[in-house]
Amino acid sequence: MARKSRLLLFVQLLLGPALVRCSCPLPLVLNTWPFKNATEAAWRTLASGGSALDAVETGCAQCESEQCDGTVGFGGSPDELGETTLDAMIMDGTTMNVGAVGDLRRIKNAIGVARRVLEHTTHTLLAGESATKFAESMGFVNEDLSTEASRALHSDWRAGNCQPNYWRVCVHPFTLFPNER
Repeated sequence: MARKSRLLLFVQLLLGPALVRCSCPLPLVLNTWPFKNATEAAWRTLASGGSALDAVETGCAQCESEQCDGTVGFGGSPDELGETTLDAMIMDGTTMNVGAVGDLRRIKNAIGVARRVLEHTTHTLLAGESATKFAESMGFVNEDLSTEASRALHSDWRAGNCQPNYWRVCVHPFTLFPNER
């Protein structure tokens, strides 16, 4: 609890003076990273009467479609088997309800699926094939998330004897998946 209080105090100290001196109208869209197009998309959503939740979804979706710095959206780092999967979470700040997906396969709009989890289920998180099947049932398009860049990343990783790998104290991943070599 003390850590949370210190964090809130830090945020207030950090942002407080900027917000007090800001002559800009509220609401305000802040982004941790320099993804200007995502921030502008979120702002346009708010300015046209959308909710904060709409703005978050729109901003994140913009980044997913642009593949912001290679860490967001399709074409990102593949798993050990070469498949790119996506994760996303969205929170309604008014209710503190959350919707999230993890290990989402073959669906590009992860933030949109996370929002549907929030709005249409009692779950907080859906993962893997369950998340993908849910997305398909909500009308999201099933498509390949790999790109030439992600396939090259996987190929280079395999050529480098699968290093770095992120397994701990267990057998090598390709002993578990011998047919994937």
